[in-house]
Amino acid sequence: MYILAHALRRIGIDTMYGLVGIPVTEMAYIAQGTGMRFISFRHEQQAGMAAAAHGFVTGKPGVFLTVSSLGFMNGLTSTANATVNCYPVIQISGSSVREPIDLEQGTYEGLDQLNVAKPVVKAAYRVNKAEDIPTAVVRAYRAAISGRPGGVYLDVTTPALAQIMDRAEAEKLFFDPVDVQPAIVPAPEAVDRALQLLSQAKKPAILIGKGAAQAQVEDLLKQLVEKTGVPFYPMSMAKGVLPDNHPLSALSVRSTIMEDADVVMLVGARLNWLLSRGHGKWNPDGKFIQLEIDPVEIDCNRPIAAPVVGDLRSSLEAMLAKIDNYKFQMDPAWVPGIQAESAVKNEKFKARLAVKTVPMTHWSALGAAKAVLEANPDVILVNEGANTLDDTRDSIDMFLPRHRIDCATWAIMGMGMGSAIGAAVATGKSVVAIEGDSAFGFSGMDFSTICRFKLPVTVCVFNNGGIYNGIGKTLYNTTDPAPTTLDINARYDKFGEAFGAKSYYVTTPDEFQAALAEAVASKAPAIIDVQLAADAGKESGHIGYLNPTPLIDITV
Repeated sequence: MYILAHALRRIGIDTMYGLVGIPVTEMAYIAQGTGMRFISFRHEQQAGMAAAAHGFVTGKPGVFLTVSSLGFMNGLTSTANATVNCYPVIQISGSSVREPIDLEQGTYEGLDQLNVAKPVVKAAYRVNKAEDIPTAVVRAYRAAISGRPGGVYLDVTTPALAQIMDRAEAEKLFFDPVDVQPAIVPAPEAVDRALQLLSQAKKPAILIGKGAAQAQVEDLLKQLVEKTGVPFYPMSMAKGVLPDNHPLSALSVRSTIMEDADVVMLVGARLNWLLSRGHGKWNPDGKFIQLEIDPVEIDCNRPIAAPVVGDLRSSLEAMLAKIDNYKFQMDPAWVPGIQAESAVKNEKFKARLAVKTVPMTHWSALGAAKAVLEANPDVILVNEGANTLDDTRDSIDMFLPRHRIDCATWAIMGMGMGSAIGAAVATGKSVVAIEGDSAFGFSGMDFSTICRFKLPVTVCVFNNGGIYNGIGKTLYNTTDPAPTTLDINARYDKFGEAFGAKSYYVTTPDEFQAALAEAVASKAPAIIDVQLAADAGKESGHIGYLNPTPLIDITV
């Protein structure tokens, strides 16, 4: 365990998230003894979500520790999610002695963890001997951070954890790896092809994904956008890479970009389901440029006319070095048209948020949150839910990169408390988590972790009493609640009382705005139960008959 802790410290790991138990309990103490911070959780999944948020905001692997068997599997959900979202994460789990597992002899927590992990992570390694630990740690680090980042599983068996070595001999095992994240420079002809296509476009657009946020290339993107004058559209977690209120932001006119753009340059974004895989509303005659580190991603859904394979920083630097060689031929009406359409839509949206409905809807509550968060742009926003996710994303502008974390590519629920903790620990900044009541239920117990470590995190639970809303219909003759119904009378603010945090129960937009401003200013753990109307929100899977007739007029 000493060797494992010191191997992690040698590669720069200063924080470990996790949940201890047999056989890794001592590991957490030893890690603390090396000067590493150990953030202990109530559930392994949230420790993994914290490590993922840490990886996203810092660009360096987040590390978390779990016990064996089901503890490992609880954490593995986060590592799989990190892999899909390209977050650099290393999950370290203790595991049982190999021989009785291989012979299926029924040993303690005898799961073949390595082979369970392999299909859902970027890489997986097992360590059976203590002398192999430094090599395994470096390999895990390289795998997590190089190329397209992802989740790595490191399986450390009980014999390896417990093995005793001579200290002098152990010290000889440590080494400092060289160039763990090498640049991948694009081919010059690929750069020229992309610039040629972009410069000839009449209605070009740049689509920014969360990969650009994680790659920390906002300086280069700003130069590219402002040199070319091409409008940009940010995906959800790319909001703030360039400010949402930038004059070339096309944030409010996604449909126009999809339908009319003749050339779209993807920067840190993939043509997956979040972009209709490049079909649907997209201009069928449009062409794509894709800046992508993984060549396998090219052409996966639409033909890519100009692939630029390389890391984003190298690719953008190469484009900027040649951009003055090209004359851009954009339609002079393209950008003014986008700006005019954006202004109209922004005013309509502003009017929607200004209505102070009581009982609150998502919109009236978010109008209050918007005032506080946009006055505090350095606060990191964590966001999940159904309506709570969609409406918050649309309502609250971001002005700084890596300041919005949500459920990302898989649109999963249950990332809230872990992500808030990881963001606060990794950056030292204040965090606000806006959670649907259903989403909060997945991870709510780790609000206690926020309190135990006295983190500057404010959790806002939008309580409409259900998944989508609180008046779900039962379709058959049953006295049980509908599958989507929770509890409109639940008092989530009582979590604050239970764990010694500031707590608020609010029923009006003015109360919410005042509570949120006070909580953020306190830089202390806080929870706000934001009481919405039971019929606020709608089913988001387009199952029309599950949406009830509203009980209130949300326009008054």
